Amino acid sequence: MTAEAGTGPLLEWGADPADAERAVLAVHGRGQGPDFLQRTALRFGDLPVRFHAPRAAGGSWYPGSFRDPPADNQPALEDSLDVLAGCTRLLADRGFPPERTVLWGFSQGACLLAHYALTRARARFGGIILFTGGYLGPDGDGAPPPEPALRGVDALLRTVDRDPWVPPQRVADTAEVLRRSGAHVDLRIDPGAEHIITDEACTAAARLLARPR
Repeated sequence: MTAEAGTGPLLEWGADPADAERAVLAVHGRGQGPDFLQRTALRFGDLPVRFHAPRAAGGSWYPGSFRDPPADNQPALEDSLDVLAGCTRLLADRGFPPERTVLWGFSQGACLLAHYALTRARARFGGIILFTGGYLGPDGDGAPPPEPALRGVDALLRTVDRDPWVPPQRVADTAEVLRRSGAHVDLRIDPGAEHIITDEACTAAARLLARPR
């Protein structure tokens, strides 16, 4: 099922909106689409959750590397952040305010969500799930100043130690930035050399999504 959000078509799946305990804003990686996350969500099991996934124009949320200065990825980066902001407004209108919405992304989608949470969050989200992603910007430049809206948010970060695209140190650095912002961080870096989502990551995400509101 898709719906027009004023941000392009959203792919939706999962629990009926009337029965869902929370919503998930699911953001795919470069060269993927919402259907990748829909297939991945099957590994989470049956949950009282409604998933909503926007699609990046041309399959990419921004043109360059996540390690480039954010200014080098403009104007696409700002447009993509506006898409996420529009999606959160749509979910709020549907009865899922930020505290009932979990942000979930993989790869480029996780990087975009990390930047969104650190620079655009104005209300406390119900959780953050980042699979193989980190904050935007060059190595050593540090992350954007953390927003107080992340205080108390559960943040789950997962990757592998030899991922070919995202250095595990950037994931660990992102976890530290989220901790400094007051988030409750669960970080795990498993052995591996493929750009994948592990079974353990799916199990951990399912636990976060199934917790009582």
